[in-house]
Amino acid sequence: MTKKERFHATIERKPVDRPASWLGIPATAAMPALLGHFGASDLAGLKKAIGDDVWPVELPYHSPFSDAIYMAFDFAKHGHLVNEERTLNSPGYFEDITDPAAVADFPWPDPSAYISPAECGAVADAVPGDDAVLGVVWSAHFQDACAAFGMETALMNMVAEPEMFRAVIDRITEFYLKANGLFYAAAGDKLDAVLIGNDFGSQTSLMLSRELIREFVLPGTKALIAQAKSYGLKVIHHSCGAIRDLIPDLIEIGVDAIHPIQALAAGMDAPGLARDFGNSVSFCGGVDAQNLLVNGTPDEVKTCVRELRKIFPTGLVISPSHEAILPDIAPKNIRALFAAAHE
Repeated sequence: MTKKERFHATIERKPVDRPASWLGIPATAAMPALLGHFGASDLAGLKKAIGDDVWPVELPYHSPFSDAIYMAFDFAKHGHLVNEERTLNSPGYFEDITDPAAVADFPWPDPSAYISPAECGAVADAVPGDDAVLGVVWSAHFQDACAAFGMETALMNMVAEPEMFRAVIDRITEFYLKANGLFYAAAGDKLDAVLIGNDFGSQTSLMLSRELIREFVLPGTKALIAQAKSYGLKVIHHSCGAIRDLIPDLIEIGVDAIHPIQALAAGMDAPGLARDFGNSVSFCGGVDAQNLLVNGTPDEVKTCVRELRKIFPTGLVISPSHEAILPDIAPKNIRALFAAAHE
């Protein structure tokens, strides 16, 4: 099978020669060790060396203060916070505002001013070989809404000022729908799938009630999914943490695969997920990045991957349980992950 064929068959839970596998998105600080271990000079060489099936392409976005779509909004009350200093709990622009009409007063960016269709097409065209192309658009409208108020205020406003919260999150969703539409139209049929998402889970449970997520967040998620599917794209939805209770809702609104199966989070054990949801949705992830890939041996990593392959002979893109490969993950364990995935 080609990489594209393997990816689509895995996501569609069809027979495969082996499940598709994905490295994730290594942090900049992790790259020197990975390149050195695999004798590669760049990311393309690294991915070729490990036999990766998926190539992520981030939506190109360039504003006066951000080169990342996930940092498009300057909500911080005390000046823009760069990515390394960003926290959702910083006081936000809307912290003390309760009139939904005032949402229009914020200087909302126009994505068409900061997204070049030519660049969108070029980054998709630049993917080498027959890799499955994953458009990384994030579209984290819930997390941005938390930043817009400050997280504590945002969560309180979902109950105390629901129309105000709804006005803000709906406006953020509109931004992402426009931005993603520009990307999808420009990238054409080069994309195979997109990665969107918000973090809803802690290590032990959802961070807020399922009912609040369903009322305030999932309508926007559903619109983002429907838009991507109108372009013929598979949709992988990201959320860290213990999100088992929310999986039926994600299935209902059209998610094709759920990422990243945070393996040590409560209720996210692979056998249970396969048993309860494996006929309705696929998954991506599952190889524990909190302990196993950091502290385990290559043989332990291989054992984990082999077990995952027995549980999910298809329907699981084998990948670390977080998309960001950090410097504390030993490159030898990445080698072991892919060696077992390719057996």
